[in-house]
Amino acid sequence: MEDMELFSPIAVAVLGGCTIFLFLQWKGLRRPPCIQCWIPWIGAGFDFGKAPLEFIEKARIKCGPVFTICAMGKRMTFVTEEEGIDTFLKSKNVDFEQAVQDPVYHTAWIPKNIFFTLHEKLYVIMKGKLGMANIHQFTEQLVEEFHEQLENLGSHGTTDLNDLVRYVLYPVTINTLFKKGLFFTNEKKVKEFYQHFKTYDEGFEYGSQLPEWFLRNWSKSKRWLLALFQTNVQEIKTHKSAKGNSRTLIQAVLDIVEMETHEHSPNYGLAMLWASLANAAPITFWTLAFILSHPDIHKTILERISSVFGTAGKDKMKVSEEDLKQLLLIKWCILEAIRLRAPGVITRKVVKPVTILNYTVPSGDLLMLSPFWLHRNPKYFSEPELFKPERWEKANLEKHAFLDCFMAFGGGKFQCPGRWFALAEIQICIVLILYKYECSLLDPLPKQVCLSPFGGCPPAGRAMPN
Repeated sequence: MEDMELFSPIAVAVLGGCTIFLFLQWKGLRRPPCIQCWIPWIGAGFDFGKAPLEFIEKARIKCGPVFTICAMGKRMTFVTEEEGIDTFLKSKNVDFEQAVQDPVYHTAWIPKNIFFTLHEKLYVIMKGKLGMANIHQFTEQLVEEFHEQLENLGSHGTTDLNDLVRYVLYPVTINTLFKKGLFFTNEKKVKEFYQHFKTYDEGFEYGSQLPEWFLRNWSKSKRWLLALFQTNVQEIKTHKSAKGNSRTLIQAVLDIVEMETHEHSPNYGLAMLWASLANAAPITFWTLAFILSHPDIHKTILERISSVFGTAGKDKMKVSEEDLKQLLLIKWCILEAIRLRAPGVITRKVVKPVTILNYTVPSGDLLMLSPFWLHRNPKYFSEPELFKPERWEKANLEKHAFLDCFMAFGGGKFQCPGRWFALAEIQICIVLILYKYECSLLDPLPKQVCLSPFGGCPPAGRAMPN
């Protein structure tokens, strides 16, 4: 009798579960196929962590265009076709801010309540300051800064292309967006900055997910970079540009931040530093590497630069927006490099269930889209593995439109606000390097490192320009 009393609630629970399952199936509310492991919390974490981008593509081939990966206690649902992409970009039931808040806290110590209060306001100000209509305000300073850095390189020699790009690009970006003179001139301090930023950048993905005590070197570098802003934040706020009346981007950001909190100004400085440096340098490297490894493209670009600026000389050339418009092939090369070296994933959080194809993705899932693999889909990009800058002739760049299914800058409400500044900065950098130096690669084009699903793909090995 006691056994029967014990059995009755169990039987009811099992029967009820089966009934609900069958009802959901009948209603068509079934979840995407799920890849997991016999260890519940870890799930597919080990296999996913070893080679995440390869794992994503194998899962797509095995499971179809919509699938879920369970890893480290999280459910990540990937979408790879039009309907899923449309939901990712336009649905009100998926949220960008909730998807990124935890990584923002772990990497810059910006509390949740502060982040949610300020994010949209800061996005609006950055989108305005860095919008296409305002890029001309940065062009002159960028050109001057690049000339200054390139003069320090000397007239000839060999070096690692990746190191060269970082050596030139980091101080230019910091002096332009933050404060002229904020970047160190002392050689020892410059080396220290490079080392700490490299450690912070390379460990960013792990730092966004894991407790800091797992990552001592990364934590040390994060604290060093935060201290840099804590020491300089007052000077940054009162700095006046050479024009005297224009405020830098970081000053505009700090004005908004300090309406809410004075305590977290250095934290937003660090977040903005990473956002402005982490992807621009790799894309500049890859663009130059692709150009130098394609002699016909390299020759055409040099001829075009000469037609616009004349023969290279000792004088510092000036570069205007009109000049850049005459060098569209360079911009095509940049966009093609971005296409081939795009981030592994971008993410949103599902706040209410969404239907994609015949699947229901439950609330709480992270909805993931892979620009890396989307850009390799022949349905959207013919001969996707080839470097073909001419494909960008079809994009309406005059109206600031990219090719369909180009997702390297994200999309929807919170598309990257700095994309136009980054494109202009990289284009100016490449124009000046190719104008000033006769360059050639001493090594073959390196392979990409695809260990991380976040951020661009760094090179595996060295590329030595002469």
